[in-house]
Amino acid sequence: MNVFDPLQLPNGSLIPNRLAKAAMEENMADRDQAPSESLIRLYQAWADGGAGLLISGNVMIDGRAMTGAGGVVLEDDAQLEKFKRWAQVGRSGGAQFWLQISHPGRQMPANLGQPTWAPSAVALDLGKLSSHFKPPQAMSEAHIQEVIQRFARTAALAEQAGFSGVEIHAAHGYLLSQFLSPLSNQRTDAWGGSLENRARLLLEVVKAVRAAVSSGFALAVKLNSADFQRGGFSPEDAREVVRLLNPLGVDLVELSGGSYEAPAMQGQARDGRTLAREAFFVEFARDIRTVAAMPVMVTGGIRRQPVAQAVVDAGVDLVGMATALAIEPDLPHQWRAGKNSAPALPAITWKNKPLASLANMATVRFQLHRLSKGRATHAAVSPLRALVMQQVGDAARVRRYRRWAAQRQDQYLAERGKRALRD
Repeated sequence: MNVFDPLQLPNGSLIPNRLAKAAMEENMADRDQAPSESLIRLYQAWADGGAGLLISGNVMIDGRAMTGAGGVVLEDDAQLEKFKRWAQVGRSGGAQFWLQISHPGRQMPANLGQPTWAPSAVALDLGKLSSHFKPPQAMSEAHIQEVIQRFARTAALAEQAGFSGVEIHAAHGYLLSQFLSPLSNQRTDAWGGSLENRARLLLEVVKAVRAAVSSGFALAVKLNSADFQRGGFSPEDAREVVRLLNPLGVDLVELSGGSYEAPAMQGQARDGRTLAREAFFVEFARDIRTVAAMPVMVTGGIRRQPVAQAVVDAGVDLVGMATALAIEPDLPHQWRAGKNSAPALPAITWKNKPLASLANMATVRFQLHRLSKGRATHAAVSPLRALVMQQVGDAARVRRYRRWAAQRQDQYLAERGKRALRD
């Protein structure tokens, strides 16, 4: 099997090749928390780049629950025309384009001014950076049911807008991942305790999404291979969750790992000296592939064609790349043309791991913003410079988001008042 061979999904649709643009946190929403012109230009670059599948950065199912102030929100049809244009651009080169739909749970910045919800009232432990996240409140049964319906609603809207699928984000320490982990899920009801109970929310979300969309619309799940924290979600847990997903109409499982507390998804364990370390989640993928009824995608540090080919040769169905495509969006075309391109960012070796993680994300976003303006990327940018620029930009995005959230709340209260008068 070659990386440029097509992949047929269980729903019958084809992905033109085995190279996927994995999700990255773009934070490029407009003033309506909808896809901006900059975001659409960015996806034009990837649509023209030759990957068979594009997966968006986080699209939030609830405007009150954000991974970042510049996040895109799809919870109703008010901005659907912008989403339709985004979908059209993303699919213009022949790739499938999926929205990654997500809820942050406790991983929501405190400066957004919103209440924080999680399976249990267990705060993030980020050392000196912990104060950037509020201690969460434990979710009620009603809140859990609302989240299930919101995932289904966002998926249905994504199909209406013209996307070819959605990926449910159950990795990287976000809400569904928090339910899966015994470290963050300390509930004693039907949503906590045993792995079956901890996986219940993910399974109910998958069922609700599958029921809300057509059979030809792709449904994927992004799952941690492990939390990389002692006592957390383990590779054995991941195997069992995949078994539970098998009969539910899932078209793909993407394997990654880590969370804000242990950011393994950014490749902190790699030193770049060997091919094996470049694809550092492949060993998990090989194991899970033996129990998965659906195709498996692996993401994490892949930037060279020999490594991508080795991943496919190992039995993994799809190769996800993020940072490499942030630097060279046309990398698949370069590989097809015989070029040995291997784009990479300089390693960040700061002792403060959470801060290094933030700097790593900032250097990636620096590339994305340049691409969104039609400019060449700059892989050698100083991590400190990128981080400072991101902090300045985030401050402006936070102010804009808080204005949007206040207007949204005012509209909600006005509509509730009108209903009360009618009643």
